[in-house]
Amino acid sequence: MDASRLDRRQFVLRSALGAAGLYSLVDSLAGAPARAALAPKALPKLREQHLLQGLKVIRRDGVEVIVPPLHHQVVTAKLRVEAKAKSLLVARTELERALQGLDRRFAPTPQGLGVAVAWGDSYFRRFIPALGNGVEFPDYLPVDDQSSRLSGQRTPVLQRSPRFRSDDETVLLEENDVAFLFRSDSLANIAAGADAIFGSLGGLFELTSIRKGFVGGGFDGGPGLPKQMALAAGIAGAELIPDGSQLFLGFTSTQRSAIAMDRITNFETLVGVTDQWPNGYFRGGTIMHLSHVFEDVHRWWTTFSFDEQARSMARPGVSLRQGTFTLPDKASEIRTERELLEDTARFGAVGHSGALHHVSRLDRNVVDNYGTVRKRGTSFIQRADFNTLDNPFFQSVRPEVDGQRAEAAAGLHFVAFAPTAGLFHRMRWAMDGVLSGKKELGIEPRARAHGFNSVLRATHRQNFLVPPRAHRSFPLAERLR
Repeated sequence: MDASRLDRRQFVLRSALGAAGLYSLVDSLAGAPARAALAPKALPKLREQHLLQGLKVIRRDGVEVIVPPLHHQVVTAKLRVEAKAKSLLVARTELERALQGLDRRFAPTPQGLGVAVAWGDSYFRRFIPALGNGVEFPDYLPVDDQSSRLSGQRTPVLQRSPRFRSDDETVLLEENDVAFLFRSDSLANIAAGADAIFGSLGGLFELTSIRKGFVGGGFDGGPGLPKQMALAAGIAGAELIPDGSQLFLGFTSTQRSAIAMDRITNFETLVGVTDQWPNGYFRGGTIMHLSHVFEDVHRWWTTFSFDEQARSMARPGVSLRQGTFTLPDKASEIRTERELLEDTARFGAVGHSGALHHVSRLDRNVVDNYGTVRKRGTSFIQRADFNTLDNPFFQSVRPEVDGQRAEAAAGLHFVAFAPTAGLFHRMRWAMDGVLSGKKELGIEPRARAHGFNSVLRATHRQNFLVPPRAHRSFPLAERLR
């Protein structure tokens, strides 16, 4: 791509950072949830940058549910910095100054602004090839002890995402250097955050994509955001989305017991997962998986009965009252691998949650490295995904490669935090029927009997390392030789 064309596209992308487009309807269709006001100085300074504070918990269908921030935005970029220690240290100082300015302005809450900076494999490979002590990439990254034991060789916590069995060959495995995740109930706060980073520090980053979306908006009654936004965008089947739904496919995804909202997703928290306890450089960090997925709303609501939807989301044999879209998630509901295999043999089908439990939940009570008792069934994967009408992105620097289209399309920007990429991969493989020890469920991964895979189509994937707050800006640049 020639320089003039690239500069024009960069101008378009930067102009889109503060633009809302169709998402400007969100605030008029559903006001921000009522929350307690929390000032930045009133909150503890967490080691983690990926954890939000001040999250509201409500009850829905008798289940505790977390009310996430209303608005979400992800910005991905390549670096425009020389791969030299001096240049990286200058960039590190500039970015950290901008981030600290946002810390002073906004509490890390839905009412304020959550900002997480995540770094791709390409950043470490290209810009941090070796440390001053001679240790080369990837050997200086945290070690995934579990994956190392399984593979018989040293495995870092950050691995490139593969294409999974239900992915088409067209799924793009991205190589962005960095991603910024912005979350808030306020579009203005997200715009201010993006401007603070990309307005004043524009020379550091070549933007590659902007991804926008929303979650919820229907917990206080009424039709809910997914239905109203899908109707406004002309999505086929939108009128069939139940009132009050959190997501386009209807079912709630933020049950308190199903989402790891504390530091259990950190590298160092669970015993024996990585080598970062007690004094690792990346203690307080995590892995972030980012992908885009189209959802066939029309097919889901016109060809699946409620009972089949419940089976697809939970497990075969589940019994729910008609119209119950918040699934119970007690420890007694958690399926073991043995029970999953038995269900599959008996019913010839598998549910989404049931397929994941044995690799995304604790199989027994444990005490973590911080002395906290973690009960059986506790999730160690934190979902932070959000509805989108992007197709597939709000803006792209390479629209012909990313398959960018002008018309809206229902989907999900899937964001998940996990202690290691290996753990996330094992969970995602299980979603496609591949279990431990190369056991398989024997159901075609895109079959209708295989969870809700048949109405999903991924387009892009990438894994990132999210450092602790102390090292969020150009991690390890200070240790270059």
